[in-house]
Amino acid sequence: MANFIDYDGIMTSSFSYQTNFILDKSHFSECFDESVQAQTFISLYQKGALLVLVGAALVMFSELNPYAAWFIFSLGILEIVSSHYKKSWWVARQMLSKVAKAEVSLQINEESIHISSFYNDNNMQFSDIERLTPTDNGWLISHKGNRHYISNRCLDEPSKAFLEAKISH
Repeated sequence: MANFIDYDGIMTSSFSYQTNFILDKSHFSECFDESVQAQTFISLYQKGALLVLVGAALVMFSELNPYAAWFIFSLGILEIVSSHYKKSWWVARQMLSKVAKAEVSLQINEESIHISSFYNDNNMQFSDIERLTPTDNGWLISHKGNRHYISNRCLDEPSKAFLEAKISH
């Protein structure tokens, strides 16, 4: 927090915060827990069950190449398994991606939230942010159709208070 004197001689305050953090397994796990929306049993397994049924029907009742039919059936099984282990599956994919272990710079000021790394540079103006939602462990940001997550682990108390004040505006 820095204080400035404007041209009228009135003391004003301008907020600025900067930190760095690493995209590690615990960060990805927390990100998943805080940002994934709960699904019903039917919506979670619907696509996999449909692929299994279509694949089984093609294997038993079709003259289609058996390899293609078994592929569709197997794809349905894989979809069901990936739905059941959704969090582990997602975290493992993130840990295998190029962004794993990358250092991320977070800057928050009066106008924007700026998140940057070697692979990504995202400057979100507060005027463009559709929704800023506090969660148990951080903040969900809806910006231009995308959802971003900032963990409270990388924020100090003044920055949390600043984001809380931005919600009430």
